[in-house]
Amino acid sequence: MPTVRLKPKAEARAIRHGFPWVYADELVTDRRTQNLAPGTLALLEDGDRRPMGLVTVNTHSKIICRMLDQNPDAVIDQAWLEGRLSRALAMRERLYDAPFYRLVHAEADGLPGVVIDRFGDTAVIQPNAAWAEAHIDMLAAALMAVTGVKNILKNATGRARSLEGLSEETVVIAGAIDAPLPVPMNGAVYMADLIGGQKTGLFFDQRPNHAFAARLSRGARVLDLFSHVGGFGLAALAGGATSVLAVDGSAPALALADQGAQASGFADQFTTRQGDAFAVLEALAAEGAQFDVIICDPPAFAPAKPALEAGLRAYERVARLAAPLLAPGGYLGLCSCSHAADLTAFRNACGRGIGRAGRRGQLLHTGHAGPDHPMLPQLSESGYLKALFYRLDG
Repeated sequence: MPTVRLKPKAEARAIRHGFPWVYADELVTDRRTQNLAPGTLALLEDGDRRPMGLVTVNTHSKIICRMLDQNPDAVIDQAWLEGRLSRALAMRERLYDAPFYRLVHAEADGLPGVVIDRFGDTAVIQPNAAWAEAHIDMLAAALMAVTGVKNILKNATGRARSLEGLSEETVVIAGAIDAPLPVPMNGAVYMADLIGGQKTGLFFDQRPNHAFAARLSRGARVLDLFSHVGGFGLAALAGGATSVLAVDGSAPALALADQGAQASGFADQFTTRQGDAFAVLEALAAEGAQFDVIICDPPAFAPAKPALEAGLRAYERVARLAAPLLAPGGYLGLCSCSHAADLTAFRNACGRGIGRAGRRGQLLHTGHAGPDHPMLPQLSESGYLKALFYRLDG
């Protein structure tokens, strides 16, 4: 096994205490290291040549090393993968009665760059790091051995892979995928398109925030903005909402939301409207529309630091346009999945937007991703999701 070494001034203590990454400017990148194939397993040493553990190396990425095991004598094979998957599965089985959840949340579950969402006997693997791409067959075999899933889709798309220098593809690597799949959650049925949908087809991370919104929605007129396949809207109807208008720019996503409403028995109370969310908000204001609950769950407006200022302005604009549509005493939910926008910055942007709309209110609840999306305490980026729920005055 090759050896790679930290530069003398690199912060070895942080890695020993659990930080999972080594950045390119922290590693000695001699010709031998530069010639390592992406995803190569290596022994990491500190600047004094003391072993620190086993890492995966990708010289094409700013994250040049990802820690796999702090035991330098570990053997990274199928048995090792099965151990990590078994630990992840044990926690999810304690948390959820049905096998619909995020099974592996990358670094937080000890499998850096790997995301696995489970849909009953079907799973979607996102190998977002070079080592996972190189060992995808062994990872799939371990997944089937531990969970008993029969169908596995490799979803190798997205920004994370491009940052690793990896190509994109979506391919079934075991069994067969029937799309869309029905997913029971929060008293509703969601239709997940695993092959053609966004990310893995469904956003399990919002599950507890869907449930909180449902508690606010009894007897309410609800606007679900950026609805995707009806995440907040269907949960609101399960919670007793009288009507839901779901707005999204994607016709296929809205078609899946309609199917979910039908499967849940809510078809008569559920309507959709396709279009740009900002334009629809302005049109609804011109129409004099009012709602008792409005939920805005946009895509990441600030996926990285260079986009932070523009992203915060977009979050402020969403709040400013949504707040006037809310009836006095109504509830406004504002969400962000942007890694670059921390909770304070996002909350301040939302507060500015609400204030610019001439509304005042109370911040009732701050939600985060569900427990199947655990945080690695040493890695703030793993706590990306924020959901703020306000009650606005007249």
